[in-house]
Amino acid sequence: MAARCSLSTLFPIQSHLDYALDEATTEQEKEILVNQYLQKIDEKGDLKIPDFEKDLEWLNTEGPLSLNNELGGKVVVLDFFTYCCINCMHILPDLHHLENKHSVKDGLVIVGVHSAKFPNEKVLDNVRSAVLRYDIRHPVVNDSDARLWHELEVACWPTLVLLGPRGNLLFSLVGEGHGPRLELLAGAALRHYGERGLLKEHLVGTKLYRDSLPPTILSFPGKVAVDWSRERLAIADTGHHRVLVVSKAGQVLYAVGGMESGRQDGSLSEASFCSPQGVAIKGDMVYVADTENHLIRKIDLVEGRVSTLAGVGLQGTDKEGGAMGPQQPISSPWDVALGTAGGEEDNLLWIAMAGTHQIWALFLADGKLPKGREFKAGQCVCWAGSGSEENRNNAYPHKAGFAQPSGLAPAAEEPWGCLFVADSESSTVRTLALKDGAVKLLVGGERDPLNLFAFGDVDGKGVDAKLQHPLGVAWAPEQGLLYVADSYNHKIKVVDPKSKQCRTLAGTGDAGDTLGPSFTQSSFNEPGGLCVGEGGKVLYVADTNSHQVKVLDLDAGTVSLFPLSVDTPDSVPAKPPRPPKVPKSAPKIEMPPLALSLGQTLTMEVTLSLPEGTKLTEEAPSFWSLSAEGNEWLLENKVVYGDIQDLSQPLTVTTKVPTEAKTTDSTPCLTLTIWVYCCLKVGGVCMMKVASLILPLQIRETPGGGVAKVTAAHAF
Repeated sequence: MAARCSLSTLFPIQSHLDYALDEATTEQEKEILVNQYLQKIDEKGDLKIPDFEKDLEWLNTEGPLSLNNELGGKVVVLDFFTYCCINCMHILPDLHHLENKHSVKDGLVIVGVHSAKFPNEKVLDNVRSAVLRYDIRHPVVNDSDARLWHELEVACWPTLVLLGPRGNLLFSLVGEGHGPRLELLAGAALRHYGERGLLKEHLVGTKLYRDSLPPTILSFPGKVAVDWSRERLAIADTGHHRVLVVSKAGQVLYAVGGMESGRQDGSLSEASFCSPQGVAIKGDMVYVADTENHLIRKIDLVEGRVSTLAGVGLQGTDKEGGAMGPQQPISSPWDVALGTAGGEEDNLLWIAMAGTHQIWALFLADGKLPKGREFKAGQCVCWAGSGSEENRNNAYPHKAGFAQPSGLAPAAEEPWGCLFVADSESSTVRTLALKDGAVKLLVGGERDPLNLFAFGDVDGKGVDAKLQHPLGVAWAPEQGLLYVADSYNHKIKVVDPKSKQCRTLAGTGDAGDTLGPSFTQSSFNEPGGLCVGEGGKVLYVADTNSHQVKVLDLDAGTVSLFPLSVDTPDSVPAKPPRPPKVPKSAPKIEMPPLALSLGQTLTMEVTLSLPEGTKLTEEAPSFWSLSAEGNEWLLENKVVYGDIQDLSQPLTVTTKVPTEAKTTDSTPCLTLTIWVYCCLKVGGVCMMKVASLILPLQIRETPGGGVAKVTAAHAF
């Protein structure tokens, strides 16, 4: 990559603009200043940056993009990010807002330049999972060796770089919290170059990976918690923006939220979340870290309602707190755990506040923090962490420094008397003493509090052990052992806090979803959370990128999938995942109309045949969905779906017409859409085939019984 110019060339020029904008009092003044700056910078001919290397891997595009070709004639926003970084997550809403305001046709293109911190983040599949998890819909390039980062002399994550239509440097914004400034600069650049006829309206070939994925019951589950007094688990189904409460046998009892994000309180059927992570369950209460809404929520299963306990729905910057919960801004809570402090049992909720690198407390009843003042029920306050992103241990809790704490596990009993903290960005597990707030290292990291790059995959004692971005911890009091989700090493590790010995329990170290036959032959994919059940004999693991919960039988030494059943009779049935978008080229086959009575059962039998020389792809399960667009009452407002595992027999789909009809403006129709993933038997080339069968219905209002059967055949 030929050296041209870097941010060190731009900063002296832009600094004068930054100072002037900080002093300006009106939007008109700011726009004039930016326009004058753009005229000045256009006179410089040495600000063109190097193009992307041709061998880089791209996501959400039809192919590689070039500043000289596809991105020529566009105002380009380069987002230098790494997917572990909470600050990088914080600017995604700003980018999303900008994308909604200015389209590609208007001349704006946002490109995520993924420049990894951890080795695990260099792997394309892991970046792809992060792009899906964070719902990133603009082009992303995996610059695994950070070549453009180094060429431009980028110094930290996140950094935004705005380019003009010649690939020339315009502005740079470092860190988070620049939403209004970003909108001002991008808007001014679009107007400036648009008036000069330098912008082009052509589209950039985008192809969202998410549109080709089959549905899964879980999507990037972040955390799992257990209440064995009721034999129930709570699962944060993060990618589906919902929380599941399930029985020990895997029956979904409640599905709250989903499938679209939101932040509505109310009944269980009305409530919504946005990428919830941490969950804690006790009896009929479920506490939720509603991460991207910057809220703490409570699900009351008895009253059937969801309420907000803390947060205002916007990212906060306060690092002290003390206000009543609903008036207290908070920032990206990642985990929650029930605890006791100066009052009745479980009178507070500990919060891993990843966004401000602190540990907070939300009082559910009156209480008192160790060596602190008394608090009333509802108050939310910081307990430990200065707010600086550090690996700093200290006897005084407010002088200690955390780095994106992401997992909590209380061990209130003696001799432990602490809160275990998975401190992800320092790659450590720390202890926070419940008697005085002293913060100490348990395992991982190193002694330099400013070094957040002391990671690895090494079993050992204390600081000699190495982890890589651990996100979860779980305490087994019966055994006196701590289990760790060593997320970026794709392993589950176990720590003896007495000896500080850390060793691998399960996982090969490679991302995957292989089951057994032994712990060390089983694989995980960035597990984000875990909990201990059944007297310390079982571990439940939220295997995030595998979209599964896995069960580790600690006595038998086996790993199995936790079976989830979404066929629920309770008040809030689980909502099935939304199928991917049907390609425009997919054939639509209209069948002859069928007369049905209210209450009658319909069975559809479809014989399917694959292209010659192909077979079903095991790694990408084929499936079907049954929908009734415009007449959703036919399926009780659901989309029914199922797997396709064998084409030697006809696909059979059965449904029952409701006993009461609803009047609509459209002709009642059922649409059976079939997604088949197949590969050539020789050569390994894989493809996706989609077809829709449309069955018009003539509904007789008189009730009827029996089964109506229709048959069809389709060759892909």
